[in-house]
Amino acid sequence: VQLQAFGGGLVQAGASLRLSCAASGGTFSRSVMGWFRQAPGKEREFVAAISWSGGSTRYADSVKGRFTISRDNAKNTVYLQMNSLKPEDTAVYYCAAVSANIVTTIASRYNYWGQGTEVTVSS
Repeated sequence: VQLQAFGGGLVQAGASLRLSCAASGGTFSRSVMGWFRQAPGKEREFVAAISWSGGSTRYADSVKGRFTISRDNAKNTVYLQMNSLKPEDTAVYYCAAVSANIVTTIASRYNYWGQGTEVTVSS
């Protein structure tokens, strides 16, 4: 599976962004999809994940209520709608995929990773 994330940018605090991750070359519709992020000088952290059906989602506490993950299996795309952005959301955001039935928040369990898209939130 090849993943390409895009949609990042520079925004002010309180603004919204929608990240997209397009998948190709694999069984996207049977993959758990996740979003992770890595801020400068910090370790990569889990943001959100969604089951292959879209019926199950998980969120990091830091983004719960502000971010929404969704997917369109017909378009082989997963989205991350980010609202009420804060400066602490500044990071490179990565999408990831794993062929699984259960949503996981553990980065090492994901087999495929996109190249990342940068999000910068100014105060």
